[in-house]
Amino acid sequence: MPLAHFDGALAVVTGAGGGLGRATALALAERGAAVVAADIDLPAAERTVTLAKALGAESTAYQVDVADAAAMEEFAAEVRDTRRVPDIVVNNAGIAMAGDFLDHEVEDWERVIGVNLWGVVHGSRLFGRQMAERVRGLPAKPDKPNFGGHIVNIASAAGYTPSRVMPAYCTTKAAVVMLSDCLRGELAGLRIGVTAVCPGFSGTNILRNATFVGTDRATAERLRERADRAIQARRYPPEKVAERIVEAIVKNKPFVPVNTEAHVLRALSRISPASLRLLARAPAVLR
Repeated sequence: MPLAHFDGALAVVTGAGGGLGRATALALAERGAAVVAADIDLPAAERTVTLAKALGAESTAYQVDVADAAAMEEFAAEVRDTRRVPDIVVNNAGIAMAGDFLDHEVEDWERVIGVNLWGVVHGSRLFGRQMAERVRGLPAKPDKPNFGGHIVNIASAAGYTPSRVMPAYCTTKAAVVMLSDCLRGELAGLRIGVTAVCPGFSGTNILRNATFVGTDRATAERLRERADRAIQARRYPPEKVAERIVEAIVKNKPFVPVNTEAHVLRALSRISPASLRLLARAPAVLR
């Protein structure tokens, strides 16, 4: 694929302050897109912008909490008013939480759902509406199936792999997959693509920053370090996932499992769901 494939495109990436979000923002910038790097951590988003500008891409940093509906409304309106309607939106921001279901409090569920699901809902709804309004105001171009724009929602192999130690995370990621399928059906007639991306183990900091419920601080820290070492040992960097995201946008793919374990688990979910239910009893984590 030519590096200039996205020349003239405007891309919004949430959770762009590091990990997969930063890798995706830079992959799009390298291919000519202007990037809006959004993150709750503004200095981290600004570092991504510095890297994007070094690639020659126009880039802007924004601080936003994707779980905050009002903040996301303001963010989407500001992007439209100060820049324009984006062509690509990557709803990437996410958090991990581990522990037994019975140890999760209501506040724990609200936090994970707020970021992992509501963040995707807000980004898809607000920017998807902008894209739809733009398409309706322009003449049809049937020779350009992606003309209306593209929304990428980052889910996880955990979205189709049950786990006794990650009930909230798995639940929200499963919801992101279904939301993406529903939205793809709705927006297809407007030439707006929607993709759910499901990484398996990938070298991001999501588990390093995870919350562990139902345990003391010292035990939680040991679990966090152990999980992060396992993820890093997989040696599948976020840049590889970002390449798959770029490919998904170009080819307008509906669903993208990323790396071997994601494909294997997807196959098991369809061929032998009982085996995954058995696997769910094991104290393992994904992504």
